[in-house]
Amino acid sequence: MNRFALSCLTLLLTTHAAWAQPSPRQLYPTVFEAVQLGGIFPDSKTFVDARPRLAPADIERAYQQQRGQPDFQLRRFVEQHFQLPTAPTDAYHSRVQAGLRHHLDTLWTVLQRPPGQAEGAHGSLLPLPRPYVVPGGRFREVYYWDSYFTMLGLRESGRTALIRGMVDNFASLIDRQGFIPNGNRTYYLTRSQPPFFAQMVNLLAQAQGDSVRRRYQPRLLREYQYWMAGADSLQPGEARRCAVRLPGGEVLNRYWDAGDYAREESYAEDVATARQSPQPAPQFYRNVRAAAASGWDFSTRWFGAGGTLASIRTTELVPVDLNCLLYGLEMTLADGYHAQADEARAREFERRATARRRAILRYCWDAKQGWFVDYDLTARGPARVRTLAAAFPLYFGLATSKQARLVAAGLQRDFLKAGGLVTTLTRSGQQWDAPNGWAPLQYVAIEGLEHYRHRALARTVAERWVQLNVRVFEQTGKLLEKYNVEDTALLAGGGEYPTQDGFGWTNGVLLTLMNHYQLGPAK
Repeated sequence: MNRFALSCLTLLLTTHAAWAQPSPRQLYPTVFEAVQLGGIFPDSKTFVDARPRLAPADIERAYQQQRGQPDFQLRRFVEQHFQLPTAPTDAYHSRVQAGLRHHLDTLWTVLQRPPGQAEGAHGSLLPLPRPYVVPGGRFREVYYWDSYFTMLGLRESGRTALIRGMVDNFASLIDRQGFIPNGNRTYYLTRSQPPFFAQMVNLLAQAQGDSVRRRYQPRLLREYQYWMAGADSLQPGEARRCAVRLPGGEVLNRYWDAGDYAREESYAEDVATARQSPQPAPQFYRNVRAAAASGWDFSTRWFGAGGTLASIRTTELVPVDLNCLLYGLEMTLADGYHAQADEARAREFERRATARRRAILRYCWDAKQGWFVDYDLTARGPARVRTLAAAFPLYFGLATSKQARLVAAGLQRDFLKAGGLVTTLTRSGQQWDAPNGWAPLQYVAIEGLEHYRHRALARTVAERWVQLNVRVFEQTGKLLEKYNVEDTALLAGGGEYPTQDGFGWTNGVLLTLMNHYQLGPAK
C-alpha cells in the first residue's frame, strides 16, 4: 500500500470516529421520533436546531413519565424542555429607501455570528473559532459551498478579515472532522458538500499573497484524501464511498453520505417518501442524503425513470461539477507544492489533474447533445438530463473551445430566460429545476463564459439576474435564496421548505456582478 492510500485509510478511521459525535436523533431518540413524526412544527429542521434545557437522559425520562397522562401535549412538552430557534433575520427589517447597496452592507453584520457559539453540552450547533456568516432564514449555521459565494461579496466589501476567519473555520473543521461537513451541525457530520475550499483559499490568496496557499496546504491535502479514500483499491466498474473507478480504469468521484437513514432535518419528509420508493429504505435514504451533499436538493438531475423523488439514484451518477471542483483542488495542491519547491509532489498532482480532465472529457461530454452531463454508472453512458452544471468545465477551463462554443449556444438557446439562467429544463416542483435560478450557478456560468470570451452572453446573463434581484428587493425589501427566472413577476417555489430570505450567496454574487459590470443602483 503506497503512502497516499495509507493516509486515505487512516482518514477513514479517524473520520468514522468523528461521525460518532451524537446528534439529536441519538441523544433523545424517543422524543425525536415523536416530535419529527408528530407534525408539531411545519419545518422538520426546527426541532433538531432546538437547544435542550436538560440532559438528554432526563428529557427522555420525563417524556416516558408524562406521555401517557390525559392532559399531555407534545408541543407544550417540547417548549418546556427545549429552547426553540429563531431565524437570524427575524429581528431585522430592511429599509428599501436606504438603497440596495446599504442593505447588502448591513446584511453582513445581520448574518454574522460570533466565534465559539456553543449551545451547551448537547446542542446540535458545532462551535467555530472565528466569526462567520450564515445564509439566513432557516439556515442558522454556516454552510460549506454557500460560503464561497458569500465570500465573493465580502471581498467586494473589503472584509478580508472575515474571509480569513471563515477559511480558518473550515480548516478547523477539517482538523476536527477530517473533512468539511455540509454545515456546522452534528446532524450534518455524515456528509460534505461541493468542495469549494480550494477556491476559498485561492480567493484569500488574491488578497493576502501566495503564503496563504502554503498555510492551508495540509488541510487541502486532507480534504482531497477524504474524497479519494479507498480509490486505489477499486477495480474498473467498482465504487466505494466517494470514489469511482470507471470502465477504462480512470478514477472520478460521486456524492456520498455515510448515513443510510432518514435525514434528521427532514425526517418526516424522508420517511414518507421512502414508503413510496421501490428501493429498500436504506438505499433510498443514502441517495437522498447524497443529493443533499451535492447542494442540489432536489432536482430531476438525480431521479430515475419515475421522475419523482422516490426514484432518486444519486449514487449511480458521476457529477460533472463535482469532478471539476476536484480538478481545481488538484491544481491548487500542485501550485502549493510548487511554491514549496516540492516539485515531485507538484508533478504528481498535475498528473492527477490531467488524468481527471481527460476522464471528464471522455465520460461527461455528450457529443450528441453538445453538452456536459453527469456520467451514469448503471447505464454506462452519459446521463440524459441537461443541467446548468455544464457550466463548470468552462469555469475551470477544462472544455475545448468547440465544447465551450456549443455549451454557450445551448445556454443562450435553451437556458437563458427573462431573469437569468434556469437550472434545468424540467418543471418538476423541485427547487433545483425550472423555473428556478440560483446565484451560484449564475456566477459559475458567467465566469465560464468570460473565460472563453463569450462576453456578450455573460453580460446578458448578469444584467438579467441583477435586474431581477433589484426588482424583487424594491418590491419586498428582501434578497432571496432562489428566484423564478422564467416568470419574473412570481417568486420561486418548490422544495421542502418556503423560499428563504437573507441571503448569503445571493448577496455575494449580486454585489460582485453589480461591481464588475457596473449594474444596479448607485446606492
